[in-house]
Amino acid sequence: MTDTTMNPTGSSARANAEVFFPDPLPGQDRFVAPLDETPLHEVDSIDEEAPATSMWADAWKTLRKNPIFIVSAVLVIFVLLVAFFPSLFTKQDPVACNLENSLEGGSGGHPFGYDLQGCDVYSRVVYGARTSVSIGIATTILVTVLGGLIGAIAGFCGGWIDAILSRLTDIFFAIPMLLGAIVLLQMFRTSTSIWKIVFTLTLFGWVNMARITRSAVMEAKNLEFNTASTSLGSSPMRNLFRHIIPNSLAPVIVMATMSLGSYIVSEATLSFLGIGLPSSVVSWGGDISTAQNLLRTNPSVLFYPSAALAITVLAFIMMGDAVKDALDPKTRTA
Repeated sequence: MTDTTMNPTGSSARANAEVFFPDPLPGQDRFVAPLDETPLHEVDSIDEEAPATSMWADAWKTLRKNPIFIVSAVLVIFVLLVAFFPSLFTKQDPVACNLENSLEGGSGGHPFGYDLQGCDVYSRVVYGARTSVSIGIATTILVTVLGGLIGAIAGFCGGWIDAILSRLTDIFFAIPMLLGAIVLLQMFRTSTSIWKIVFTLTLFGWVNMARITRSAVMEAKNLEFNTASTSLGSSPMRNLFRHIIPNSLAPVIVMATMSLGSYIVSEATLSFLGIGLPSSVVSWGGDISTAQNLLRTNPSVLFYPSAALAITVLAFIMMGDAVKDALDPKTRTA
């Protein structure tokens, strides 16, 4: 039964409740507590003096507590140090080979031993990181710029511009990146260089970035800040580069981080097939290709560059997953 001994405030609350709720059935009586009897608890209160935080600040706060991000960040930093400062980790010349040391085991100053040509495996693994990681980073930057620009223009302009750029994207999307790179590099095998590999991978790798950027820009351009900027006299191009693109970077950063590992693998695959970098350039893919015939007799020569490649790619993929979880509002908690 309902309580009939209520104060005036409670009687008013009950009267208002009866307007919105019909008379209950027997056993379904309700009681609407007055406002002064249900105060706002401290746990539900909001600190109005706390400084406002951005999405990037919240993401960084989440990343600092994520063990996967910490482990992957340590691995990535270590790989970058090895790639850009190889002389800090070895004093051996990776191309100084002596057939007298062919397939010798590890020794002082040569922990990984020697390959078939008598080259120090450890120094080649260290210097091979420079080639593979440099190609991956350069390709990622070009893919992000090219694909991001095409996708941003298509998503922002719409209409016939979007239709043309979307059909162009579909054409390149139908060509597998690795297959297209093999065909294109076979046509220009006379002079293969690092930049030729980078441009080839960029030519067939910008499609996914364009599709991701287009979707993000189409979502961001309909938000209130774009309308407010336009009402203040901002031009469409200013809105695109000053407001919309910066607010669409979250999925782009995630895509770039996760794609970097795939470009390193693509370079190693091309070098393994013999159509990538020439044998004079030290790379993980080339060393794996050279050592594949020694898998049964001396597997360590193949193991070390393969392990370095696998650890590097795994580190970038783990970092991409951690960044994706941190930048996704659905997975972040207060």
